[in-house]
Amino acid sequence: MQATRLSIPDVLLIEPKVFGDARGFFFESYNKRALAAVIGCDPEFVQDNHSRSVKGVLRGLHYQVKQAQAKLVRVLAGEVFDVAVDVRKSSPTYGQWVGEILSAENKKMMWIPEGFAHGFLVLSDSADFFYKTTDYWAPAFERCITWNDPTLNIAWPLSGTPSLAAKDQTAPSFAAAETFD
Repeated sequence: MQATRLSIPDVLLIEPKVFGDARGFFFESYNKRALAAVIGCDPEFVQDNHSRSVKGVLRGLHYQVKQAQAKLVRVLAGEVFDVAVDVRKSSPTYGQWVGEILSAENKKMMWIPEGFAHGFLVLSDSADFFYKTTDYWAPAFERCITWNDPTLNIAWPLSGTPSLAAKDQTAPSFAAAETFD
């Protein structure tokens, strides 16, 4: 397992060692010791989530203000543009975002620590998205930031308007969003 720090150093792009031949491939998608070694902490995952979405669906930008969740995310089928936004006011990268293509083909994963809003856009006909979280989903503490906030200016690779959930259609701007100290 190899990790690369992105332009926001707390967010890591993780590439597993993949062993493949004419029969197919094998890789460890999660190994507690290996992950702890590359991210510098030993997270306790308590919940796994799996979503399937069709092309043009944009989910996010979501986070929890209490029971904050760190996430290890990957794509099981298809391809997405995955985004993490720093919503920690005390951070030198507050208000900055990073985005990466994650796909079943490239097998890359992203480590997103607590204090980040997260979202993704489906680029393929459909995508199965899987993530491990360090705390439970807490609807009372869930918050959203609008996907097209002009302050964040996320360069989503899309043409036209994405398909959004109702909560994402009415999400507040970054300036109006509740954030972490």
